[in-house]
Amino acid sequence: MAKTGFLPLLLMFLLLLPTFGVNLSAFSLNLNTDQSALLALKSHITHDPHNLLATNWSSSTYVCNWFGVTCGSRHQRVTALDLSSMDLTGTIPSQLENLSFLSELDIHHNNFHGALPAGLTNLHRLKYLDFGNNSFRGEIPSWFGHFAELQGLWLYGNSFTGVIPSTLGNLSKLETLSLYNNNFIGKIPKTIGNLSNLKWLYLYNSSLSGDLPSGIFYNLSALQELNLGGNHISGRIPNSLFKCKKLTFLSLDTNYLEIGNLTMLHTLDLASNHLEGHLVPGIFDHLSKLQKPRLRGYRICGRIPKSLFECKELKYLSLSQNSLEGNVPIEIGNLTKLEVLFIGHNNFKGQIPSSICNLRSLKVLFLFKNSLEGEIPECIWNMSSSLSHIELKKNNFHGKIPDNFVKGCTLQSFRINHNLLAGSLPRSLDNCRDLKLLDVGNNYLYDSFPNWLGNLDQLQVLILRSNRFYGQVESNNVTFTGLHIIDVSCNNFSGYLPTKFFENLHAIRGREKKGEPKYMMDALTAAIVYYAFDLSFTSKGLKMDFQSLLTSWMVIDFSNNRFRGDIPKSLDLSSNKLQGEIPTELKDLGFLEVLNLSRNNLKGPIPKGKQFDTFTNDSYIGNLGLCGLPLSKSCDKDEETPAKFDSAGDGLNWKFSILMGYGCGLVLGLSVGYIVFTTGKPWWFIKIYERVRQRFAKR
Repeated sequence: MAKTGFLPLLLMFLLLLPTFGVNLSAFSLNLNTDQSALLALKSHITHDPHNLLATNWSSSTYVCNWFGVTCGSRHQRVTALDLSSMDLTGTIPSQLENLSFLSELDIHHNNFHGALPAGLTNLHRLKYLDFGNNSFRGEIPSWFGHFAELQGLWLYGNSFTGVIPSTLGNLSKLETLSLYNNNFIGKIPKTIGNLSNLKWLYLYNSSLSGDLPSGIFYNLSALQELNLGGNHISGRIPNSLFKCKKLTFLSLDTNYLEIGNLTMLHTLDLASNHLEGHLVPGIFDHLSKLQKPRLRGYRICGRIPKSLFECKELKYLSLSQNSLEGNVPIEIGNLTKLEVLFIGHNNFKGQIPSSICNLRSLKVLFLFKNSLEGEIPECIWNMSSSLSHIELKKNNFHGKIPDNFVKGCTLQSFRINHNLLAGSLPRSLDNCRDLKLLDVGNNYLYDSFPNWLGNLDQLQVLILRSNRFYGQVESNNVTFTGLHIIDVSCNNFSGYLPTKFFENLHAIRGREKKGEPKYMMDALTAAIVYYAFDLSFTSKGLKMDFQSLLTSWMVIDFSNNRFRGDIPKSLDLSSNKLQGEIPTELKDLGFLEVLNLSRNNLKGPIPKGKQFDTFTNDSYIGNLGLCGLPLSKSCDKDEETPAKFDSAGDGLNWKFSILMGYGCGLVLGLSVGYIVFTTGKPWWFIKIYERVRQRFAKR
C-alpha cells in the first residue's frame, strides 16, 4: 500500500516536469544572455583594484546576486547596472547591448575610455545613463539622441570634444542634462530648447562660445536650475530666459546680466567665472523674491547698485573679496529680513551707517578687512540678543568697546582684532554665555587679566595678544575648562607663571574631548558660518596662518611678557588619541617630575634612562601596544597566536541544511497530493491516476 500511494505523486511530478522545464529553459536562456554580456564587460576591465568583479562576478554565482547588478522581480532580467566609484579601468564592449531590459546604467567616477559602441541604442528601456567622471574622448555620438525613454543623461567630467550634437533635442522625456567639465567647441545647439521636461541643465566649464540662441528658453517652462558658468558665451541673455518662471538657480559667466524679469529667482550664483567691472545699475530691479545673491571673490568694483536694496526678501548677501568702494550704503537698513551680511575684504571706507541697526533679524555681520573708521555704533551691541557672529577685524575703528552687551546675549564669536580700540574689556561680555571665540588682539586695550571670562564655560578661543594688558594672571577660582587656545603674548603681564591656571585647562589637556575633531562652525538656516578663519599663531618663531580651525587644535602662548618663576614640572597628555611611539627626546626634559600618557593608543618600547626610570606604570595604563619597564609586558616576546576555533560544526551545518530541504520538499509534496485527491481537481490528473491504479490492480 505504501508503494502504491507513492507512485501517484511520482507520476504527477514526472508529468509536470516537462512544463516546468520549458519555462525554466526559456528563463535560463534569457538570463544567460545577460550573464554573457556582463562577463564580456568584465573581460574588458583591465584594472579592478578592489577585486569586486574578480571575486564576485562568476558563472558559478547567480547573476542577480552579482555586485552592482539588479534584476526585475517579474522577468528576472537585469534592469540596473551600477559600477560607480569603483576605480575601474577598461572599455565598454558591444555585448552590453544585449541587456535588453536595462533601464539604468551608471559607471560614473571610474576610468573607462575608448569608443562607445553604437549598439547601445538597442537599450530601448534605458531611463538613466551616467558616464560622468571617466576618460572618454572624441565627440559625443549623435545616436545619444535615440534613447526615447531617457530621463537623465550625465556625461560630465570627461574629455569630450567637438560640438554638442543637436540630436539631444530628440530626448523629449529628459529632465537632467549634465555635460559640464568637457572641451566642446561652438554654441549651445538651439534644439536643446525642445526639451520641454528639462529641469536641470549643467553646461559650465565646457569651453562653449558664441551667443545663446534667441528662442532657446521658450519651451523650457520646467527649468529650475541653469549653470552655464566658466564658458566663453557672449552677447546678451535672450528674452526667452525670462519665460522660465520656475527658475530658482542661475549661474552665468557674464557680468552684464538682464535678469530683472526672473521674478521667482531666489538664488543667484556666479561661481567659477572671471567677473570684473561694475554691476549694472538696475540689475536687481523687480527681483522681489531674491534671497541669496552670491557674488563673493571676484573683481567687482564700484558701488553697490541701489536696486539691490529693493529686494525686500533678501536674507543672505555675500559681496566679500571684491573691490567695492565708497561708503556702506545707508539703504542697507531697508533689508529688514537680512540674516547674513558678508561685505568684508573690500575697499569700503567711512563709518558704519546707523541704519544698520534696523536689521533686527541679523545674525551674522562680517565687515572685516575694509578701511572703515570712527566709532562702532552702540546699537550693534544692543543687537547682541540676536547676533551670533560679529567680525570687524582689520579696520580703523577707534574709541572704546561699549559696555552694553545685553542679558541673553547670543554671541558665539566676537572678533575685533587689528583696530585702534582702547579702554578696558567690557564686563558685560559675561552676559554672552554661548561665546566660543573672543579675539581682541592687536589693539590698545588697557586692562588686567579678565578672570571673569572663566565663567563662560563654552569659551574655546581667547586671544588678547599685542595689547596693554598688565598684572598677574590669577590662578585662584579661574577654570576656563573649555579653553583650547589662549594667546596672551606681547602684553605686560608679570608675576609668577600661574601653575594652577594651567592645571585647570582641562580641554587643552584632553580631559573633556569627545568624538572626532570638527571645524569651528555654526549651521544657520541661511548659511554655514566658519567663524574661526584667518587665524595666525607663532610656532618656533614663525607665524603660521590657518584658514579654518579644528576644535582639536591646542595652543598656549604666554610669550613676550614679564613672567618669572619655575616652569611647571608635570606633563599630562592622558585620555587623548595619541598614536605611534613615545619620542626618546622626552628624556632630555630633566625638570619633568610627573608624566601621564595613560589611555591613548601608543605602542612600541618605553624609553629607558634618566627621568623615565622614575615613572611608574600608572603613567602608561590603557596603551595596549606599549612594552618594556615599568610594565610587565616584555618587548622581546612574540605576539600570542590567535586562538583557533573548531570548525567541525561547518560540516554539520550544511548536512542539516540538506536534510531540512528534503524534509520540506516531502511535506510540500504530500500536502499538494492530499489537496488534489480531496478536491478532485484537476480532473484530468485524477483520471490519469485512476487508469494507472487499475493497471497495477490487474497485475
